[in-house]
Amino acid sequence: MDNAAPAKPHPEPRSAYKVFRPIATRWSDNDVYGHVNNVVYYSWFDTAVNAYLIEQGVLDIHGGSTIGLVVETQCNYFASLAFPQIVHAGIRVAKLGTSSVRYEVGIFGDGELTAAKGHFIHVYVDQITRKPVALPADLKKILETLV
Repeated sequence: MDNAAPAKPHPEPRSAYKVFRPIATRWSDNDVYGHVNNVVYYSWFDTAVNAYLIEQGVLDIHGGSTIGLVVETQCNYFASLAFPQIVHAGIRVAKLGTSSVRYEVGIFGDGELTAAKGHFIHVYVDQITRKPVALPADLKKILETLV
């Protein structure tokens, strides 16, 4: 039995991510401690990935037959961010399955290293039955560029 502790998460450079999306912080993002509250980062993950897929023409949130449901998410925090600030969400795909994708997102402030990084896993399902389906070919082609 291996009793070694898991590797401690560490910040990553911008070069570790494939595409970036700017996101403006909002007044309501700050908490009473004067920095962006932890739950906001998960919203940024969703915003960055879904906006990118919509812009690429592979996600139709109103009429598409396939949707991605989040089944797992996680985030590590390294530096505080606060309103008013523009952050940049870096996106990459760590694992591309038959019906699922592990997206990894790095959140950057003004520096070269992530202020936070995390992941979420989408399982793609039929919008009506909610049963897993194979990734549509056009979606898979775009996701392969992010691996």
